[in-house]
Amino acid sequence: MAATTTLKLSDDLKARIAPLAAAAGKTTHAWMVEALEAQAALAEMREAFIADAEASAAAVDAGGPLYAAEDVHAYIVARARGKAAVRPAAARRARRKR
Repeated sequence: MAATTTLKLSDDLKARIAPLAAAAGKTTHAWMVEALEAQAALAEMREAFIADAEASAAAVDAGGPLYAAEDVHAYIVARARGKAAVRPAAARRARRKR
């Protein structure tokens, strides 16, 4: 079920949206709904990315494995070129005291 809402747009923004919607072959309503859906998806992906980064940082802080960026890069480049490559060795660091 769709919910009804009202958006108050400035005259300038409304004038900018109209030709963009027309060029896309959409009504201004459909164009704005798609724009809102796209922004909501981006915000959700950003939140998921940050949550993943925080979880990874916590794992590293707890003594999880670390890899040297240059070793990982060399491994990826070799694999991309179809060459045999040895996986980078993980290095562990001591747990940080809090």
